[in-house]
This record gives sequence, C-alpha cells and structure tokens, in this order.
Amino acid sequence: MSTATESLYLRRRIGNVVAILLSVVTALFGLFFLGWILWTLFSKGLPGINWALFTQMTPPPMQEGGLANAFYGSAVMCAMAIGIGTPLGVLAGTWLAEYGNFRKAGTVVRFVNDILLSAPSIVLGLFVYTLFVMQTGGSFSAFAGALALAFIVLPVVVRTTDEMLRLVPSQMREAALSLGIPQWKVTVQVLYRSASAGIVTGILLALARISGETAPLLFTAFGNQYWSSNVFQPMASVPVVMNQFAGSPYESWQVLAWAGALVLTVFVLLISLSARGILLRNRISHD
Repeated sequence: MSTATESLYLRRRIGNVVAILLSVVTALFGLFFLGWILWTLFSKGLPGINWALFTQMTPPPMQEGGLANAFYGSAVMCAMAIGIGTPLGVLAGTWLAEYGNFRKAGTVVRFVNDILLSAPSIVLGLFVYTLFVMQTGGSFSAFAGALALAFIVLPVVVRTTDEMLRLVPSQMREAALSLGIPQWKVTVQVLYRSASAGIVTGILLALARISGETAPLLFTAFGNQYWSSNVFQPMASVPVVMNQFAGSPYESWQVLAWAGALVLTVFVLLISLSARGILLRNRISHD
C-alpha cells in the first residue's frame, strides 16, 4: 500500500471515528434532557394521581378537586375532531393516490396539504375563531374547538392515506379491474384493506397530536369550570386547564396541572405504542 493510500485511509478512519463520536454525544445529549423532563414530570405529577383527579370537577383557588370535566371535554372534542377530519382526509388522500398523480391539481393539493401540515396550530385556531366563533356572535363552544382540531387532523390523514395507497402494488389494482370489479369496489375492498394498517396508524398519530393542543382551544372552546355536555357551549379541556393552573400561584392548581400533564403524556405514549404495534403486526403478517 502506497504512502498516499495509507494517508487517505487514515484520514477516513479518523473522520469516521469523529463522526461516530459526535453522533453518540448528540444522542446522549438529547436523551439526557428527555430523561430530565420525564423525571420532572413523574416526580411532580405522581403526587396528584388519585381517584379524585378523575371524579371531581376543577376546583376554585385553594380548594381540592380534580379534572373530570377537563378529561371529558378533551375526549369529546378529540372524538369530534377525528370524526370530522378522518372521512375528509381519507377521501382526499384516496383522490390524490388514485386520480391526482397525473393531474396538476394533485400537485397543488399536495403542496397546500404540506403547508397545512406545518402550519402553527394557533393560526388554525384563529382561523376557526374568525370563520365560526365570530360569525356566531362570539360564542365559544366545544364544536368550534373540534373544528380547529379537525384542521390539524386533516393533513395528517391526507398524507398518510395518500402514501399508504401509493404503496399498494399496481398489480393488485390491475388484477381486480381485470375481473370486471367496479373502481369503487376495488378501492374499498382491495386498496383500503391493503393499506388499512397504515391509515389507522395515521389516524392514531393525529389523535396523539391533537390531544395536547392548547392554542386552538383558547380561541374556540375557551374553557368551563363546571361539567358541560352541550357541544355548543364552552367546554373544559386538559391542555387549557394545564395552561391556566400551571401559571397560577395556588399549589393545589399546580399539582393538578402536573397530574394532568402526566396523564396526557401517558395517553400519547400508549397511542404511539399502539400505532407502532399495528404497523409491526401488519409487517409480520405480510412477511
């Protein structure tokens, strides 16, 4: 081996070692702060986890209580947002995958969807506030909050459905169509079945994202200290209550804020694990 070759080999080895060391240090740096955040969350949130947290209403200052109305409000608004955004997202993603690939409109829709996907959630909240809340006389409501969250769900489901359907082999489409099956039946009975795991995963990830959104709900659902089942009235939610209680000077409110943050984090973790489990099971079944 010549001297020039040995020198080049040595430089590459040194560069490789330096790159690996920097990667490891960066990963450990991120994991350290992630562990610190989780430790703080669990240490401050666990003392507030009790039965009253899930059965009592949000309390006045310096009194004991729970987050029952906030949990209920978050569940209602997230369910409504998924119910509104999922059908529209699946239909739009199906059009993009099956009909929009060869049209300029498909490129435009994908571009707009990418912008909506990266848009700040507070902008979507202000949009719904202007479009719906102000047009109804400034009436905050859970329905308005669900609309704002649905705008966050929509681009996630569109992107996931589009990508999952495009991964389905074209031979499956051709084989089904050659049997004389109508296009809509091919889409529903063949394509959706093949891409169902990916589409469901996208819906779950969208649910995990909207469950912790605060900014859109401040301008739409606002909040409610009491139990409310009317979706056309202001309704409490866990992120908004956390935002209010965490900055208060009352220790009882701060404990409830940390407990709510812990429950929300565990919920998002379970949703993420469920999504990964669905994808893993689908991959194993295909292998």
